[in-house]
Amino acid sequence: MDKRDLEREFHMTGGDGKTSYARNSTFQKKASDQAKHITLESLQELYKETKPKSLGIADLGCSSGPNTLSTIRDIIKAVEFSHSQEIPSQPLPEFSFFLNDLPGNDFNAIFKSLPDFHIEVKRDAKNGGCPSIFIAAYPGSFYGRLFPESNIHFIHASYSLHWLSKIPPALYDDQGKSVNKGCVNICSSSPEAVSKAYYSQFKEDFSMFLRFRSKEVVASGRMVLIMLGREGPDHVDRGNSFFWELLARSIADLVAQGVTEEEKLDSYEMHFYAPSAAEIENEVNKEGSFEIEKLEMLEVDKEKGDEDGVSYGKAAAKTVRAVQESMLAPHFGEDILDKLFDIYGRMVDEELAKEDIRPITFVVVLKRKP
Repeated sequence: MDKRDLEREFHMTGGDGKTSYARNSTFQKKASDQAKHITLESLQELYKETKPKSLGIADLGCSSGPNTLSTIRDIIKAVEFSHSQEIPSQPLPEFSFFLNDLPGNDFNAIFKSLPDFHIEVKRDAKNGGCPSIFIAAYPGSFYGRLFPESNIHFIHASYSLHWLSKIPPALYDDQGKSVNKGCVNICSSSPEAVSKAYYSQFKEDFSMFLRFRSKEVVASGRMVLIMLGREGPDHVDRGNSFFWELLARSIADLVAQGVTEEEKLDSYEMHFYAPSAAEIENEVNKEGSFEIEKLEMLEVDKEKGDEDGVSYGKAAAKTVRAVQESMLAPHFGEDILDKLFDIYGRMVDEELAKEDIRPITFVVVLKRKP
């Protein structure tokens, strides 16, 4: 699948049905909440340094769930607090929020929530009154230019930059067949060429991302990037890569039952890469437009599943389905998905009972150099 196809097809499951991202993004919300103090402190530092009359703020990979608007509310409150400390006699700045995701994203779900959102913002407003807030959608890939030059003060990208712009072309042999048979990403049986191909694609994409953002972000502007990663140099561990290994095993289970074909498993690859801290640092330093203010690792608490009291495995299955359904359904057929994710949830729980699974998240704060 090439870059253009991915941009058209890939999206979190829209709407608010039982398999939607809106109802199955609690893991992402937990991580975002754990990183919230870093996000808001970075924003407040930016505001103290620049004190703009109008703030341009972009959410890259905004998706369609409730997390998007709750982040916007937090941002407004944080700036209002800084404003009251720094320049209370001046009017509040205007806020321009640019919501970006691929064109298949369910932007309408966000816009339908806006009337309630504006009521809540008015309710939150302190003595300084309610600020002017402008919210617009900017569909497109963040691996290209999105905004006019020097237009953005703050960028927030939560759980989006581990998605690559395309499946690495080096995964395919001269006949166009994947060399990563039986796996959907880097797994324990993958040849070394597979991890090299994914790493090469990450370097190309992340440096491109930084280069384009350097044109759009003002001097001293900040970016807070929350992304899945891995702890050390090994590409295969019991972290994020293991979740995709279990997805491949679940599909293999369906192959053994005759529900789907082995060729379909062998030809399914994911455009996902979990970088190490060193790999992130290397690309930022090489591109040169940003300096790293913070690079912190966090683990999302997994003591229990979701609020309905289901197991961690079942909750993980719901999340992975909401994230991958748009790609799995056209490849394997929608009719196998319920069975696939029943197996997947059970496998996650079985593996957790044997040994912990530790998915790592990085929070990276970048400051635009003058």
